[in-house]
Amino acid sequence: MPAHRPNRRWESSADAEFRSTQWSLVLAAGQGDTSQSQIALEELCRRYWVPLYAYARRRLGDVHEAQDAVQSFFSSLLERKVMSMAEPERGRFRSFLLTSFRHFLANEHQRKSAKKRGGGRPPLPLDFMIGESRCLLEPMDELTADRLYERQWVTALLERVFGQLRQAMSQMGRGNQFEVLAPFLAGANRGTSYAEAARSLGLSEGATMVAAHRLRVRYRQLLRAEIAQTLSDPGEVEEEINRLFSCFGE
Repeated sequence: MPAHRPNRRWESSADAEFRSTQWSLVLAAGQGDTSQSQIALEELCRRYWVPLYAYARRRLGDVHEAQDAVQSFFSSLLERKVMSMAEPERGRFRSFLLTSFRHFLANEHQRKSAKKRGGGRPPLPLDFMIGESRCLLEPMDELTADRLYERQWVTALLERVFGQLRQAMSQMGRGNQFEVLAPFLAGANRGTSYAEAARSLGLSEGATMVAAHRLRVRYRQLLRAEIAQTLSDPGEVEEEINRLFSCFGE
């Protein structure tokens, strides 16, 4: 993807999230059993539990065991101070998280009743119906647990970027424009023509095409920024993009 100069018109509270990287959340989560570390841990969980659940479903097979594993894993991170051992210079947060989860499944996880789930801590508010529905959409018999993890990582990544762009547009008073043009983010939309979108927005077709192009540019910028947060070397963004999206073609 070509580089683009930042457009200050897009500055919003959504952009503030980009300054707090995944690695900074990891380090905050490793600062002991404090309110700040708990908040950081819950944010990491919110962002990344679905890819881990997909991995557990493929590895463990049983739905309830996979749910228990994900809950217990995140609950154990503070207790075992796993996050305090994280070193951003080692590279991709995606790899660190999966490696930690593998070790957990291999060495730490024991079946617990629903009453004891999470080592006595209240369970995190995870909607496992969402995770399960996404797993059912995947060709489970054809993909390894690692490949499922990567595919769900990409899906979660795109959803976050989509939500950030929607929020930024809404804050600019362009919420309706976003909803109309969102189908064009991947390029030409087969369901709606630019002429139809233009009529809906009260713009010329040319102006609508320009607006859609700008939206795609901003989407790519946010995507690159989001991926860069998970890397110790921002120069590896292109490599990471190619790696992540290749999992849908393999």
